[in-house]
Amino acid sequence: MDASTILLIALLMGAAAALYSSVGHGGASAYLGVMALFSLSPEVMRPTALALNLVVAGYGAWRYVRAGEFNPRLFLAFAVTAIPMAFIGGRIQVPPEIYRPMLGAVLWFAAARMLWRPTATAARPVRAPSLKVALPGGAALGLLAGLTGTGGGIFLSPLILLFAWETPRHTSGVAAAFIFVNSVAGLAGQMTLLPALPPELPIFVGAVAAGAVLGAWLGVRRLPQAALLVTLGLVLALAGAKLIFT
Repeated sequence: MDASTILLIALLMGAAAALYSSVGHGGASAYLGVMALFSLSPEVMRPTALALNLVVAGYGAWRYVRAGEFNPRLFLAFAVTAIPMAFIGGRIQVPPEIYRPMLGAVLWFAAARMLWRPTATAARPVRAPSLKVALPGGAALGLLAGLTGTGGGIFLSPLILLFAWETPRHTSGVAAAFIFVNSVAGLAGQMTLLPALPPELPIFVGAVAAGAVLGAWLGVRRLPQAALLVTLGLVLALAGAKLIFT
C-alpha cells in the first residue's frame, strides 16, 4: 500500500474507534469494513481487527472500571463461558455468506430498539439475568465473537439493554471488558492458524488508540444515558449494514 492509502485507512479506523469506544465497543466490525473496502485479504483482516480491539476495548474497559461504571458479576456471568468458545471460534473458518446476513438483520433489529424511546429505555429498573440464561448466552456470544473476528460486545450490549439487565453506562463498561477478553481468546485461536499481520499495524494501532481516548472520554463523562443508547443504535445500524452489504 502507498502512503496515502495507509493514511486514509488509519484515519477511518481512528474515527471508527472514537465512535465505537464511546459506547464501550472495540470497533472490530468497522475495522473489518474498512479493510474490506481496501481489499485486504481475509487472512489479514480477522487477526488485525482483533489486535486493534485489544487496544480500544482494553483502554475503554480501564476507563469504565476506574469510573465505577462496571458490573463484575454480570461480566463474569457471560465471560466465563464466552472466553473458551471465542478461542474455538477463532480456529474455525466458515463461509461468511452463511452468518453475515443473519447477524446483520439481528443488529438492525437491535438498533431499531435502541433508537425507539431511548429516554424511557434508559430509565427502566434493572435486574440481573439468571445463570441459566447468562452461561449458555455467553458461550454463544463467544463463539460468534471468534467466528466473526469481533469481541462479541456488538451482540452483548443490545441483549443487556433489551432485557434491562443493566443501565446504559454500566452496559458499556461490561461490553468493553467482554470484548477485551474475547479478543484475546479469539486472537490466540487465530495465532494457531499462523495468521498474517500487516506491516502497517503500528500505524493503525496509533490511530485507534487516539480515537479510543476521545470516545471513552465522551462515553464515561459526557454523553447522557439516552444519548448513549442513540449512539449505540447508530453503531449497531452501521455494523449491521457492514455485515449485510460487504
